[in-house]
Amino acid sequence: MPEKEVYLGTGRRKTSVARVRTRVGKGEIIINSRTLESYFARERDRQLVRLPLKVTERADQFDIAAKVEGGGPTGQAGALQLGIARALLKADDSLESTLRGHGLLTRDSRKKERKKYGQPGARRRFQYSKR
Repeated sequence: MPEKEVYLGTGRRKTSVARVRTRVGKGEIIINSRTLESYFARERDRQLVRLPLKVTERADQFDIAAKVEGGGPTGQAGALQLGIARALLKADDSLESTLRGHGLLTRDSRKKERKKYGQPGARRRFQYSKR
């Protein structure tokens, strides 16, 4: 791997989109010009973002800079996870079986179901009144 080569990856989850730039470095993760710890309040979301690096044992070998927009914190963390996994795959093709085995290269296609007419929500019904 050349020293200053940048690997790109795009991740999506719900309505969030993450554009990830990965380069060989010390293991810093910067999201929207903030550190991982200051961007995500929940530890669960931080672990979700770090998972591709942990699984491939590359946590201290790559610096990650990402721009994330749309959705909420958990959706953004899921989008970042997919973006990081795709960027790592571009950096090293031999990681595919490991990443795929942990389900990190599969996009989570679940989205919010639309509201239906004549109802207050997607599945919710108005209360039945007998009289």
